[in-house]
Amino acid sequence: MTTHSNTPSGWYPDPHGADQTLRYWDGAQWTEHTHAEVKGQAAPQVPQQAGPDERVRRQVQQQAGVAASGPGGGTLFSEPVLVVNQKAKLIELTNEYKVMDQQGNQLGSVIQVGQSALRKILRFVASIDQYLTHRLEIRDVHGQPVLLLTRPAKFLKSRVVVTRPDGQPVGEIVQQNVFGKINFAINADGRQVGAIKAENWRAWNFAIVDHAGNEVARITKTWEGLAKTMFTTADNYVLQIHYQLPEPLLSLVVATALTVDTALKQDARGLG
Repeated sequence: MTTHSNTPSGWYPDPHGADQTLRYWDGAQWTEHTHAEVKGQAAPQVPQQAGPDERVRRQVQQQAGVAASGPGGGTLFSEPVLVVNQKAKLIELTNEYKVMDQQGNQLGSVIQVGQSALRKILRFVASIDQYLTHRLEIRDVHGQPVLLLTRPAKFLKSRVVVTRPDGQPVGEIVQQNVFGKINFAINADGRQVGAIKAENWRAWNFAIVDHAGNEVARITKTWEGLAKTMFTTADNYVLQIHYQLPEPLLSLVVATALTVDTALKQDARGLG
């Protein structure tokens, strides 16, 4: 389908290439809403975008201790605060995260991609999956990929390669140590442009600094409550960016915050 502005809104074959999948065109752009194409079955109603969520505001202000700030630009790369909430599952086979602003409005998502059925079975029965290659897509609110992340297979230290959807390299996030408080170097164009420093051995909170050691952002883990923490796999984080950052540091900071659990932490202790 050619997506001209005069194309009426409705369900159409997914332009991103997913087989037997329909995606909703709102009359101006593709949205994040999809469903399986079933012959003879009417397409579902389009879900309405949820409004501000008071629970997210509490998560940001009370649990993460981040003071309310003015509105940002409404995208993953223009908001001063990003809230990353993992989809709660009793058994986690694929990592999925919802990304919101400080008011609870959805800005995008993080999806693990490229998993075979064998990989999902392996993840269910053993913990070896944490050492294998992981690939994630950071998508905007319309479901369009904006950053691609690959964490190659590892033993102790992690390395995450960040690229644009067209394959253009952005940089790398490289684990520096195994024991003690975990640190990561943020590299771009063959030089270090920043670092991520865990503030405790469990690697729950991180300070992000620039090449001169000045703090430019902070990641704080928040909690859904004892029962949910014990019996599901949900991890929730708040990223606070202190001021507008230059590229490629901005993209690498956003990539770090949105994948800190899957790409960097992954195992129970936070060894990467």
